[in-house]
Amino acid sequence: MLSLSKHRTSSSASVSKEKQPFDKLRAIGVLRNLDDASPILLFDSGVGGLTVYDALRRVLPRAPVIYAADLAGLPYGTKTEAQIAARVSGLLGRMAERFRPRLVCIACNTASTIALGMVRDVLEIPVVGTVPAIKPAAALTRTGTIGLVGTEATIRQAYVDNLEAKFAGGKRLLRVAAPGLVAAAEAKLRGQAVDSALISDVQARLAAMPGGDAIDTLVLACTHFPLLTEELAAVFGPDVKQVDGADGIARRIADLLEAQAFAASGPNRFVVTGPLPGANGLEAALAQRAFGAAEAF
Repeated sequence: MLSLSKHRTSSSASVSKEKQPFDKLRAIGVLRNLDDASPILLFDSGVGGLTVYDALRRVLPRAPVIYAADLAGLPYGTKTEAQIAARVSGLLGRMAERFRPRLVCIACNTASTIALGMVRDVLEIPVVGTVPAIKPAAALTRTGTIGLVGTEATIRQAYVDNLEAKFAGGKRLLRVAAPGLVAAAEAKLRGQAVDSALISDVQARLAAMPGGDAIDTLVLACTHFPLLTEELAAVFGPDVKQVDGADGIARRIADLLEAQAFAASGPNRFVVTGPLPGANGLEAALAQRAFGAAEAF
């Protein structure tokens, strides 16, 4: 049996790279005229993208970062594709104008699987997306059965169908929507307890699917979910490996920004859409990650 471990791989980044219109040489050309204090812009519907931020700090500890949480639009998983595409591309267009980032990372699986192409059409800087880490999960599984937990919008995407066909042929991929885990992760980062019944429900729904009792690898197809690795491990058990793409995304960003100079002008910034009190309770988590106080966008 497999022992529990958390795998963050380059899979998600490598898939995005195939559609990335900015190769390294083009990125260098675009970025040449930017100030050394030009930030990396990380964007998510909420705080889930902080899992990507944590990975990014390990490889680019001096890079200035602006983290944008679209709390006014949270959750994305219950919205239509048209709503998500319009919202994400519109917000990132405005944020790019205001913050002048050197690179944008859409640290959200739902937004990336739906709006990544549109955002790349709008922005003239490198854009890195986040998609479910199906490729490494397929390499890790020994039983051939993989569970995938994501939002309602993510699990129904043709993008995910294509990833499964390309990287998990001959495997069984079982998908479930777990919108309650998004709210649980948001609450946990604000110091609140996680209701284990939410995770038990996810596990039970996967186990009830044909072949579900053979799951030995779990794809965390939402950047919020790595915030719940301990709770997931307690329910799924020590023999189920959890896989997400945060480290791979961080390495992709570092590769695109290789040899770029960084000069932070102060603490990293955390901005939110909607009323600023929506960020209440995040003070400790932000301070731990070297952010200043939350700001309204």
